[in-house]
Amino acid sequence: MKLKELWDWVRSLAFALGLALVLGIFVFQPFKVEGHSMDPTLQDQQRIYVWKLSHTLSLLPDYGDIVVIDSRVDRKRSFQDDLVGHPLVQLLLGTEDENFRFVKRVVGRPGDLLEIKDHQLYRNGTKLDEPYIKEMMDEQRDRKWLVPANHIFVMGDNRNNSMDSRDIGFIPLDHVLGSKIEWSSNQ
Repeated sequence: MKLKELWDWVRSLAFALGLALVLGIFVFQPFKVEGHSMDPTLQDQQRIYVWKLSHTLSLLPDYGDIVVIDSRVDRKRSFQDDLVGHPLVQLLLGTEDENFRFVKRVVGRPGDLLEIKDHQLYRNGTKLDEPYIKEMMDEQRDRKWLVPANHIFVMGDNRNNSMDSRDIGFIPLDHVLGSKIEWSSNQ
């Protein structure tokens, strides 16, 4: 009788771990903001939840979405990257999370022409109204980017303290790991 009870517990635990793994890889996952590139919107060490179905289904994020990206844009991502990036797998394997996941805001989508001129960001010739940024950009020169197909352009809200698409380049859609889940306080 004790052996059957033990087996029931092991089976239940294995099911729960498997379900947590599947949900974390394909549906939603917690992330921790590292650094100050998203100040004042998000703070260093703040925990956020990310909706991963957009990654699973290869959906194009909207302008203004806060996304988690894999900043290693020069390499191809695989399912193994999603698996070993899951916190439960890292806990079981005793591995540490590398610092290549960035939290940024989507400012450009495929086909967009982005320009920085006079310390302001323009998309397709229209100056963007960005009340969420910390301060005016301290860009020393005007710059332009044309976002290629199947890529996005991201920037931090703290533009003067952010490593983003201005530095690492365009973000392939398969490197967009998910979008921040917005919780409503009215629920």
